Amino acid sequence: MSTEQWQDRRVTVAGLGVSGIPAAKVLHGLGAVVTVVNDGDDERSRAQAAELAQLGITVRLGDGDTLPEGTDLVVTTPGWRPDKPLFRAAAEAGVEIWGDVELAWRLRGPDAAPWLAVTGTNGKTTTVRMLAAILTAAGLRTAAVGNIGVSLLDAVLGDEPYDVLAVELSSYQLHWAPSLRAHSAAVLNLAPDHLDWHGSMEAYAADKGRIYEGNIVACVYNAADPATEDLVREADVEEGCRAIGFTLGAPAPSQLGVVDGILVDRAFVEKRHQQAQELAEVADIDPPAPHNIANALAAAALARAFGVPAAAVREGLRAFRPDPHRIEKVAEVAGVAYVDDSKATNTHAAEASLAAYDPIVWIAGGLAKGATFDGIVRQSAGRLRAAVLIGADRALIREALARHAPEVPVVDLDRTDTGAMSAAVQEAARLARPGDTVLLAPACASMDMFVNYNKRGEAFADAVRALAAERA
Repeated sequence: MSTEQWQDRRVTVAGLGVSGIPAAKVLHGLGAVVTVVNDGDDERSRAQAAELAQLGITVRLGDGDTLPEGTDLVVTTPGWRPDKPLFRAAAEAGVEIWGDVELAWRLRGPDAAPWLAVTGTNGKTTTVRMLAAILTAAGLRTAAVGNIGVSLLDAVLGDEPYDVLAVELSSYQLHWAPSLRAHSAAVLNLAPDHLDWHGSMEAYAADKGRIYEGNIVACVYNAADPATEDLVREADVEEGCRAIGFTLGAPAPSQLGVVDGILVDRAFVEKRHQQAQELAEVADIDPPAPHNIANALAAAALARAFGVPAAAVREGLRAFRPDPHRIEKVAEVAGVAYVDDSKATNTHAAEASLAAYDPIVWIAGGLAKGATFDGIVRQSAGRLRAAVLIGADRALIREALARHAPEVPVVDLDRTDTGAMSAAVQEAARLARPGDTVLLAPACASMDMFVNYNKRGEAFADAVRALAAERA
């Protein structure tokens, strides 16, 4: 959209914060008349409002439900639920609602870099960062953007010219991005999450599936998760766009997979019915846990869809290092490995983490967010040496263990202060034997005890280091 189209356009930005403030500033800079509405009216919000007011942006605190008079576009931050009265009022008035991703997409220039987009319940950030590492290894100017790294608005409006962008997109962002059309996209997996926001699993899946709409070259899906392939079938894509699967087993034609510890491509090779292209070894992936291998295959599929050579896939995966608190080995103490996967904030992520180790002393618990734990316990019972439970909703996990793994010893720490993590590590060390893994994979959110999952992971790592020093 040209700058002229924004002159004096009355835009309401819903929400302050990491996406609302940049959106308000960009729109104001384009000449729009911007009003920011925000539910909160705390000290931080007032400071943010004062900063925007100095630029000439109106901010209305403490009332995020009323649509300002004369609004002809709403731009919302991702976390605002679609059933907000503000959005109902906008719909009734025929006013469009965009998210920050939609705004960035509309503001791209005529020579804008294509997007390789990734969504899924778990693994998005790791996959996007793997993809960016592979694209960089191929000599392409790229960035990991979206929920991570560079802001999408900065990426599309900045002076840095990119060849291609690796874009992480949440279901919230996709819900408000009706015109997004990626070069190629992947849905890594689907499991119940954020259902309070979306209203149902069907609505959640449909929002994830929006990432495939209008794809040009490839829709990448998880062959082990049929729901992701169903989304490909339902998508309206460009003529010639292909469905590309990834699997931890031997790949069929038009898939990437694993054969004898080698990642291979039978999708982007000339004779895919007879031949496969070696891309990398499982040993090139850090860490080589099953779900991380799946992430690498998805990243490789998107890179190959963009024409990246096989050698760059290997080089990029070798160069990649995971973010903290994602199946990160902290230390080995007395023959026991201590692994921090604090980022496993739901049962789907924790189940994948538990599948990577055996035997395990499992540290779990926190805020369940409405989750149930029978499935994860049934799936992982045979791997558990013991469990140490912390947090507000630990009883739900304890009850699932009693039903499906009654022989597994359980320590229930009846405390929710931050010091509980040190006690949990001490209890886990007492229960573990040489060769075991003490795994922090909470399957729950952290906010009952910690500011975020990062702080929870740091508390675990600090406790492990203290244990190591104590036993040195």
